[in-house]
Amino acid sequence: MRVPYHQVAVRTAASQARSTLALLAASVGAGGLAAAAGSPGLLALVDQHAAAVRDSLDGDRRPLTPAALAGYAEGVRAAALEHGLVPPAGPVDWSAPDWLPVRLLAVCALARTLDPRHLEPA
Repeated sequence: MRVPYHQVAVRTAASQARSTLALLAASVGAGGLAAAAGSPGLLALVDQHAAAVRDSLDGDRRPLTPAALAGYAEGVRAAALEHGLVPPAGPVDWSAPDWLPVRLLAVCALARTLDPRHLEPA
């Protein structure tokens, strides 16, 4: 039995998006969201970044998806590298975070608002 090409590509893209978001959650999201829960200033900063990400992705007009958020995060990382900024490789100091980790944390915060069925492996 043959599977049409477009169905395979969609599953692969969806799986890649979920994988990207899972890695982002593990590297930045878990510690950052825990820190934000205990710091009203950081939480407000993450909320502002999340609003900017949502606006950038037209999130008020169409639902956010794992693919859109993962693509946005990858684009932010690529642009940062082009400008000489390096994404965090180890633990982030959330008491005085740079722009890049906060933006990536905002993507994690938005990913948590998605329907969990969209984040489960296919």
